Amino acid sequence: MKTFHNEAEAGQIAKTVLMPGDPLRAAYIAQNYLEDAFCYNRVRGMYGYTGFYKGQQVSVQGSGMGIPSMGIYAYELYHHYDVQRIIRIGTVGAVHKNVKVGDLVFAMGCCTNSNFAAQYHLPGTFAPLADFTLLQQAAAYAEKNEICFHAGNVFSSDVFYEDLPGEKGVWADMGVLVQEMETLSLYCTAARAGKQALGILTVGSSIHSDQALTNEQREKNLDSMIRCALELAVQ
Repeated sequence: MKTFHNEAEAGQIAKTVLMPGDPLRAAYIAQNYLEDAFCYNRVRGMYGYTGFYKGQQVSVQGSGMGIPSMGIYAYELYHHYDVQRIIRIGTVGAVHKNVKVGDLVFAMGCCTNSNFAAQYHLPGTFAPLADFTLLQQAAAYAEKNEICFHAGNVFSSDVFYEDLPGEKGVWADMGVLVQEMETLSLYCTAARAGKQALGILTVGSSIHSDQALTNEQREKNLDSMIRCALELAVQ
């Protein structure tokens, strides 16, 4: 059952996995939100934990930064550990002027500058999408709890520091909401495996403002994102 990147034994990973990019964030979630949590993976420092939330088993594991890293961990979870749902939770940068720092974004679809989907040898361009059921549930939770959110397209990039300053802002002309670096490979891998995936993202900064979340605001807004993902995990 062990893989090149995961030392978990059979049955140690839940059917639903929350995936922040930062493995230390995974540890934080396990320690503060899950009961009876144990660490099932330490390979390469990409910590993974399984515990209980509202009596149901849930796992949380770091994905690392970038499309290739998410692709590796999502593939192994779906194919080697029979995970059914992966919910990405992370911070992103707003490119659309209507998206404010602190808002939640549900990634309905994903644009990219990556060549990740070329591996599937499709006769055209693949458009990666979220699982509709998870998306519905996330939106319903946000509305019920009066959490400001947006649902739409995100831009998943291979580049954080672009060579041409301001290039990422062009995506807003097509209605794209935010830029991030992992959703593309998660959605592609889920589609190929016939599994479920959703990106729930907190806006930490914006190209239209110098404002960024303070430590106090990050704690509050990340809590909304984490709680939303956990509620989906037990539905």
